[in-house]
Amino acid sequence: MPVRCNDMKVWLQTAVPRLRKASLACLLAAGGVAGCGESTNTPPAPAQRSAVELKTAVVEMREVDLAYTTEAVIEAVRQSTVSAQIAGRIVELRFDVGDRVKRGEVIVRIDERAATQAVAASEAQVSEAVATANNARAQFERSKALAAQRFISQAALDKAEADYKAAQARVSALLAGAGQAATERGFATIVAPYSGVVSARHVELGEMATPGKPLMTGFDPSTLRAVATVPQTRMADIQSAGRARIEIPSARQWLDSKQLVVVPSADPRTHTSRVRLDLPANAQGVYPGVFARVHFSLGKATRLLVAREAVVRRSELNAVYVVDAQGAPQLRQVRLGDVVDDRGVEVLAGLRAGERVALDPIAAGMASSSASAAATADPAAR
Repeated sequence: MPVRCNDMKVWLQTAVPRLRKASLACLLAAGGVAGCGESTNTPPAPAQRSAVELKTAVVEMREVDLAYTTEAVIEAVRQSTVSAQIAGRIVELRFDVGDRVKRGEVIVRIDERAATQAVAASEAQVSEAVATANNARAQFERSKALAAQRFISQAALDKAEADYKAAQARVSALLAGAGQAATERGFATIVAPYSGVVSARHVELGEMATPGKPLMTGFDPSTLRAVATVPQTRMADIQSAGRARIEIPSARQWLDSKQLVVVPSADPRTHTSRVRLDLPANAQGVYPGVFARVHFSLGKATRLLVAREAVVRRSELNAVYVVDAQGAPQLRQVRLGDVVDDRGVEVLAGLRAGERVALDPIAAGMASSSASAAATADPAAR
């Protein structure tokens, strides 16, 4: 059947627009599918992943001890300096600073040859005195027998008796001298009076020791205490509570005091008294002279607390990274109060109970910076 020109024109006018619309719809659909697929397969931004993986803690209301905090110094209950008691050259040093010593172990030896010769001389004198005493006793026995037969006078008998007693006294004196010489020889070997740690060595090998010269200083690490100076206005509350915790900043430790003793004296100029707090025997990394803080417990109260490791300190600024519901950290300034224990610090302003904070401020800061950079680089975010 022949096609007329008018019919062809009508078909082109109606079919071409329909084809164009269909092609445009297909292109849009393909682009939409590609866009959706690309959006679905694109991994999340690094900042979002980091925020999700941040370790967080909840800001909470908790009952804590009301405390009065003051500075203190650690001292040893048993600390002593061992000194020489005889003169002589130092021939042996068995321990040095930092070494642990058991009770009775030899720590220093002094040349004892002179002391040994003195002991030998004393023993020889004792032997001589004993022989003289034996002779005097025999003479006295003979004199008694002769006096019984009236061959000698009473005066001769009395003299023999006196000689015998004098010989006995000389033996006793020389025995004491020999014991003293032996004791002095023992001073050449210096032993530890108790188990502890050597904190100072005052001599070198080969030096001359004289009586009274310090040799070594040591202390017992199992008997340490913190000594704090407290105003007299606080003494009544501290004595009535009788509890305290000791903070060692250098060792990052909090220790419970075993015993609290108030020294029964006061400084008339500062109106303060000293308080001694015994540390537990298992305290590690603590030694005399270390700075400490003592937190005296005065009661109980409910406070808003945040984890100590979550706090960022920059000069006078205190802040935390608050993690929102999407896991993104945001830096927020806070006002802090007292440190209540080794885990928490009081929050006075800037946070509410139930909010979550990042426990690793460095990682949270990196995640926050990455999120800000990504938002700045993305035109759609602007």
